[in-house]
Amino acid sequence: MKTLSFIKMHGLGNDFIVIDDLSAQKNTPLTPELAKTLCDRRFGIGADQILWLKPAKGVTARAPTDARMEIFNSDGSVAEMCGNGIRAVALYLKENAPKSHSSEYKIETLGGLIRVEVCENGNVRVNMGVPHLGAGFSGSEPESITAFGQKFQFYEVNIGNPHAIIFVQDVASFPAKRFGPEIEMNKRFPERTNVEFVEILKSEKSQAAQVRVWERGAGLTLACGTGACAAAIAVCWVQKKYEEILIHLPGGTLKMNWEGAGKPIMMEGPATEVFRGEYTVTTNNK
Repeated sequence: MKTLSFIKMHGLGNDFIVIDDLSAQKNTPLTPELAKTLCDRRFGIGADQILWLKPAKGVTARAPTDARMEIFNSDGSVAEMCGNGIRAVALYLKENAPKSHSSEYKIETLGGLIRVEVCENGNVRVNMGVPHLGAGFSGSEPESITAFGQKFQFYEVNIGNPHAIIFVQDVASFPAKRFGPEIEMNKRFPERTNVEFVEILKSEKSQAAQVRVWERGAGLTLACGTGACAAAIAVCWVQKKYEEILIHLPGGTLKMNWEGAGKPIMMEGPATEVFRGEYTVTTNNK
């Protein structure tokens, strides 16, 4: 048996098990099977994803990085990047591995190197990098996809991981739980995809949208940082307004800034530590 120390955190209700393996001596035996067990809300700790912190691989004198974040989804699959998760990791590093003169961190992910800053108000501001714009951004009509006999147009964005953004009239009543997994698994997306159902809100003074996310490997989540970024990019594109935009998710609101194609998207929002604990890994649950 082995005791696994963990930290439970969330970003707008998108919840995580954070495992601190920054000391190379820890060498936690984390596997996809164990990840599924840990994320189970009845038989484990319960979470949407596991954030596994390791020593950075790309540390050099010229470009030091502070940590490496690897991600397991609740189904045991691997994710390249998590926007809410990286805010949680930045907050954890700030409180447990503080720098003497800076609140900025560079974190390696499978989706690339991400720069984050813990703000004075407690929020975390993230440079999510320059998005790769796919279907729907070439000036022609968006690509279409069919699910259960219904055709949807979608905008394709990769922000370290893949997203398909679909605009709907009333996102609150839209059956995202029915269509989400069908679109995620469509053969059009060989690596599967996250799916964002987006309603543009024209009643608010500032640019805003209401979003529900079917997260690849996790299902419906209260929030998804990369999904919110992808939604913001698509809204700015179709509205031709490259300015601050508020993305309202079931778990809360994220503030985005995007200046258009070829420019990075900036995300700002909160993260919270919930509790810390230990989990006993046995032969039955590894």
